[in-house]
Amino acid sequence: MRTHVLAALMFLVSAVVTFAQTDSAVGPMQVVLQDHKEAILESSRRTIGPAIDAVVASKLQQARGVLNTWQGKDMWYHQPSGLFYQAQKVEGRTYRLIDFDTGEIVGEADKSDLKQIKPNSGIRAMIATALVRFQLEDPDPSMRAKGLTGIERAPNASLLEPLVASIESETDPDLRARKTRLAILLTISFSDDDPARVAAIEEVSGDLGVDIRGTLNPLVTKETRAFQGDIPDELNVAQTRVPGRDGFTRAAAYQLLVDAEQAPALITDDQVRLSLAEHIDGGQVGGVPIARLGDTEARSRAYAALAAAGKVPPLVSEADIDRTLQSFRFADVYAETSPAVTQAAEAALVRIATRVFFSQTADLALDALSLASIYFLAAIGLAITFGVMGVINMAHGEFIMMGAYTGYVVQQFIPNHTVSILVAVPLAFVVTFAAGVALERLVIRWLYNRPLETLLATFGISIALQQLAKNIFGTQARPLTAPGWLDGALVLNPVISISYIRIAIFVLALIFLGVFLYIMKRTRLGLETRAVTQNPRMAGAMGINPGRVNMLTFGLGSGIAGIAGVAIGLFAKVTSELGSDYIVQSFMTVVVGGVGNIWGTLAGATMIGFLQKGIEWMNPSNTLAAQTYMIIFIIVFIQFRPRGIITLRGRAAGD
Repeated sequence: MRTHVLAALMFLVSAVVTFAQTDSAVGPMQVVLQDHKEAILESSRRTIGPAIDAVVASKLQQARGVLNTWQGKDMWYHQPSGLFYQAQKVEGRTYRLIDFDTGEIVGEADKSDLKQIKPNSGIRAMIATALVRFQLEDPDPSMRAKGLTGIERAPNASLLEPLVASIESETDPDLRARKTRLAILLTISFSDDDPARVAAIEEVSGDLGVDIRGTLNPLVTKETRAFQGDIPDELNVAQTRVPGRDGFTRAAAYQLLVDAEQAPALITDDQVRLSLAEHIDGGQVGGVPIARLGDTEARSRAYAALAAAGKVPPLVSEADIDRTLQSFRFADVYAETSPAVTQAAEAALVRIATRVFFSQTADLALDALSLASIYFLAAIGLAITFGVMGVINMAHGEFIMMGAYTGYVVQQFIPNHTVSILVAVPLAFVVTFAAGVALERLVIRWLYNRPLETLLATFGISIALQQLAKNIFGTQARPLTAPGWLDGALVLNPVISISYIRIAIFVLALIFLGVFLYIMKRTRLGLETRAVTQNPRMAGAMGINPGRVNMLTFGLGSGIAGIAGVAIGLFAKVTSELGSDYIVQSFMTVVVGGVGNIWGTLAGATMIGFLQKGIEWMNPSNTLAAQTYMIIFIIVFIQFRPRGIITLRGRAAGD
């Protein structure tokens, strides 16, 4: 009797404790889960939606953690209490129970009392979609950006509604713009409202973004299909096709039927021979002796006999193909079912293609203008020494190389790239000016009016300077780093962009054009240079020292080449061969533009830059071929205009 009483008391105490634990554990999130207990335990994708939506709609702080736990298969159902917990294995079959509302450990349970909630891949995807809603409205902007990135990587129809709902409350302008753009893309792809899709397409019809084109292209994707009888009215048909017309061959039409298993496959000659070889019987195949199978007609009779016996599939004749094709109708059918959407998408893609064409043309023109400014910068010094003085200086490229190495050396002592470039530009002018003066005094002054000897002498000096640079700096390319504010590019739209370094070089070329014109037109040195160039004897009679003028002019041209070397070194590899990469283009620029005319040099650089970029655009896979074609064109051009684009007039032209 006492035993029964004791057992009853123990049962009551256990029941009271269990009731107390259950009652205390039931918080607001647990209530939500209890309201959808059957759906959660069933774990069916068809019925789980309301449960997930209820967790999200609760707007409790614990909702996100519950969804993460559920998605990670860490949610467990405690059968004695009928509650849901997050469970952590302690040891053996014992699990620690963690309350969803408080996050605290409420006890331990044996695995036999627990049931693990294992959502399948479909349910996990639905939970992931629900989690995106939390990310899109997370207080942390980085989490909202992460949610947008997730949608961009894996867009689907279920994400459209939460994305649109989050736009109004978005405070970050950049994220709001991303959300708005992404909502438009999802509307185009997944919305059930055709007018809304058409409106979204029209809104982005002028946008050149790759994501826009990537969204619109699937809407105009077509597939050629075959139909027996009339083409169904509910299909979005682009056009009907007739075999043998408009590039739709009979062979392609019949193969379409074969692929759809609506017509027997054609038997090739190789298949015929193989089938005949497999059915040799007593020196014959289908009653035809083997010796006669070399004849096409005999092979056909033998194969027809095998086909009549049901041993091989029958041959398909041209008449069979015609009869089969006549019983079908063919049409290109859009994958998109809405005609209004496909029409809007096609019109938008046409407008985008037009804008892309003009943008690509403008981008090519900017590239050509950038290249022209580089050639002009490299050739402006040569325009002085060769165009004005008539000296063929094959070492001009090495002055460019010396300027680039000067910039590199300066950066070894001044780590600040902005300051180092500001120091390197005048220092490169001084170094190459001094080198040019030394070259003129030691070599060039003895070779005036002797072009062949000047060419050979400066060519030898060019080789010597290259070897000297290798001995000092080695053969490896040296870095000449541009300031940080020159990093990146000016992006006008997704198609048109130009690097800030190219813009800086273009501006520098304009500055030197202005400086050169000022020196030649407004200074005493320019006046004396022009006087000595036109008539050195008369200039000498007027008190001008021709030797001094030639020295300073040659030094000026060399100094400008040094500054060009600093600019070119910012984007090109600084090596001992740097100058040789530009010497040919520099001479071509001066000769094509018109010897002795700075405006001609500018015109020549522009023509060569645009010509080279145009040829590279037509043959982008072979840069060497593009340069070869350019040289051939220039040779032909000089045959018709030997004095260049802009020719000198008066006495200078006669000289």
